[in-house]
Amino acid sequence: MSRIQLKRPHQMTPAEARSVIDQIAARMREKFGMACEWQGDALRFTRPGVKGDIAIGASEILVNAELGLMLSPMKGMIEQEIQRKLDEHFA
Repeated sequence: MSRIQLKRPHQMTPAEARSVIDQIAARMREKFGMACEWQGDALRFTRPGVKGDIAIGASEILVNAELGLMLSPMKGMIEQEIQRKLDEHFA
């Protein structure tokens, strides 16, 4: 199992950050069939082959994901796409 862990600083209020993450989650549902649900300040996501969360900190966004065996070879590509989306929304 491969792990992806990323941090991205932000200067948003928690409500603003949550709104942006809700937009990202909607896209994840649409494009990848992810199941997403908020637990406190973290959005948990899952689908066969991947699970993780996007957590809102006071000054940073934390992304943790675990990739199953089938997606592990694509870790680099998946990590680059997550970084691109974080840069797009939180840079």
